[in-house]
Amino acid sequence: MSLLNRTLTAIEPANHELAQQAAAQLTKVMEGDEDSLGLLKDLLLKYLSITGEMHPAAPDKCTVICCASHGVAAEAVSAYPEETTLQMTKSYLIGQGAAANAFANFADSEIFIADFGIKADTADIPGLLDCRIGNGTDNIAQGPAMSREQAIAALEKGIELAEKLVAEGFDCLLPGEMGIANTTVSAAICAAICNKTAAEVTGRGTNISDERLAKKTAIVEKALNLNQPDNTDAIDVLAKVGGFEFGAIAGLMLGFAAHHKAVILDGSNCAAAALIAQNLAPDCVDYFLPSHRGGEPAQGFALEKLGLTPILHLDLRLGEACGSSILARELEAMLNLWDVVSHLPHDPVETPFQQAYMPNLAPKVTNKTFDFYLSTMQDLDTQAMEVCKERLDNLVKPLESLGALEQIATEIAGIMGDELPNCDLDRALLCFTSKVSNPLQMQLTAASSQSAKADVTLAHVREGLPLTAAFDFGREQGEFLSLSYPLLGLSMTEMDEHAPFGTTADLLRQELLNADGSLKYPADEFLAHAPEAVQPFIGAMIGAIIAAAHNSALIILDDEASEIIARYTELLCPAVRPYILHVQPLLVKANCTLPGGLIAGLGMDIAEAALYMLNYMRTFAESKVAIASDGPGAQRQQN
Repeated sequence: MSLLNRTLTAIEPANHELAQQAAAQLTKVMEGDEDSLGLLKDLLLKYLSITGEMHPAAPDKCTVICCASHGVAAEAVSAYPEETTLQMTKSYLIGQGAAANAFANFADSEIFIADFGIKADTADIPGLLDCRIGNGTDNIAQGPAMSREQAIAALEKGIELAEKLVAEGFDCLLPGEMGIANTTVSAAICAAICNKTAAEVTGRGTNISDERLAKKTAIVEKALNLNQPDNTDAIDVLAKVGGFEFGAIAGLMLGFAAHHKAVILDGSNCAAAALIAQNLAPDCVDYFLPSHRGGEPAQGFALEKLGLTPILHLDLRLGEACGSSILARELEAMLNLWDVVSHLPHDPVETPFQQAYMPNLAPKVTNKTFDFYLSTMQDLDTQAMEVCKERLDNLVKPLESLGALEQIATEIAGIMGDELPNCDLDRALLCFTSKVSNPLQMQLTAASSQSAKADVTLAHVREGLPLTAAFDFGREQGEFLSLSYPLLGLSMTEMDEHAPFGTTADLLRQELLNADGSLKYPADEFLAHAPEAVQPFIGAMIGAIIAAAHNSALIILDDEASEIIARYTELLCPAVRPYILHVQPLLVKANCTLPGGLIAGLGMDIAEAALYMLNYMRTFAESKVAIASDGPGAQRQQN
């Protein structure tokens, strides 16, 4: 029996029974409130089913970048020349300043770079794994990419590498790829397997111009019409319109699945490889964890076919395991939370929170009024932002291909007045709570803050005092914490310790938002319409937001209640808007209604990832990599 067939035979469904047992325990401990975790619960349970362990250790991760050349690059479907594939491969291993390096560092993942068919002599590149199948594929616009035998060889080379990595102790794969014109190939694979047209699946890839996009779409259509791939036969699809690295990644996925190991999918190209793997062994999808929804249309169709729903929505368009690295951190956070929850109620963790109590007095007379903050709020440092943006444009990647992460890095530069803020910014979580806090909530907050490396202040809000007292209390907390913590998470617990998680958010949504999610009232009216019991929390949170923004902190929002209050605060004081990071549902679509810091912690990790990108990536000039010759990158990138 061939290696491929042995591997396919070894793939079996994940341990769904164990996941059901864990779900039952979660239901018991969280008293039926486990759905407040949303898709993060699904992430946790799926990982438990993959490992077959109720309490698995944190995963040993490996980032594997599969490199190969594509004959279709000759059709000028990319913004970058064909030699970029070789240059970037050298950058991973010699300069070590590519996105793959930065994000592997962020995720604490060991990185491997493999040559599956670069059209060049790569023997002199130190550390490069030689897995070559051929000297690049043929041009799919003129005929098949490769022979069927080469397609099988690509799959088996990937399986062989998977066997080696698993034997070395790695149990979580973060695959990525490098190959100019590879989004042309992934579009063709997706169109073939998902039965879509070239126009439906083809995207801008390396941020190409409208003219080149039209040409790229026509090339995908031509390749499909000419080669007629059989969508019931993944090997035929791979041979006719695929690439060596796509077969290799599919093989890696199959190899890890055969050993009950997790695979965290990245972008469109990984999704296309996953389609090939799914076609060969449908049960392998049990081992796939989707990370993000990127900018390529093919990825959306592929994820739908795979039956996978990603959590992150960062508008990434780069296939170097960037999104999967961020999800790996969130997986570890959920494993930490599970470790805490599963030992309740008998073995709770310590909750070393700072406690702050709202005085049972009228507020002190102070000149730091709402009007004071309105009149003295600082603008962002535009010079630092411009320098930061220029650096981001010239890092070794397609222009703006790291989406929201680039925007976040630029905003932090403007907030801090530093074009290159360091990665290790101190973090705190300010959590407003009532007089008595839910013990389970405190355990969940402890777990979330530990994963996020954030110090926690529980600020106890009193009812029955003027709103100015609540504002002043929140202002003092926000001002004090933002002096020491550039990253400040902002959250609140349920007002009633016995209320289900999400109750406060439900109240605010019903009273303060329209059916389409827009704000229902103007700035000067919304407080009068807010539920009376929530008004002190609103006042305190407004005070904290305005004071923290005034002190130039990045305010990272948590649950929907915090989000709604912050949106109205922006209406009251538009100058705070650049200082606020809206996490859910803008960047994260987890349907998580749990308050107390879980989503804010995820936002802190996203901000940290943005800073790793900014600090650890190198420029085109530093890396000796060719710049774009088409699209906006041709005007803004320098070498």
